[in-house]
Amino acid sequence: MSSELDEIASELQKQMWAGYSETVIDHAQNPRNVGAIYDADGFASVTGPCGDTMGIWLKVRDGIVRQATFGTDGCGATVSAGSMVTELAKGKTVSEAYRITQQDVLDALGGLPEESVHCALLAANTLKAAIRDYLDTRNEPWKRAYRRVV
Repeated sequence: MSSELDEIASELQKQMWAGYSETVIDHAQNPRNVGAIYDADGFASVTGPCGDTMGIWLKVRDGIVRQATFGTDGCGATVSAGSMVTELAKGKTVSEAYRITQQDVLDALGGLPEESVHCALLAANTLKAAIRDYLDTRNEPWKRAYRRVV
């Protein structure tokens, strides 16, 4: 009985992830950089066209993104995209990180099925918004106290 259930679970797992790369599956099941950063230098929360919301937190030192984390209420593809975009941003200058695009995220993930491509756009757009927040508050840090963090 147990082996039959294991076989059924395995088959369902294969069907669920059909069309996704090993990289996407790995980042969905083992996401990197999850969670908020207390006293982040930059933060943004963006809701995509499908209704998924992603938040990205940044710590920046000497113009370099030292730490980037994310949270989302989205699907596995959104989790993968958030995980990957934070990996791509870490160690880059702020301007290099700002230039990370939807295509960069897609390429790093090995692609996404057409119905999930927008998840990479959500991740790239949220990163850009977090960087804009960092730039807006860099010279006026008191503004961080009034930032909406939801």
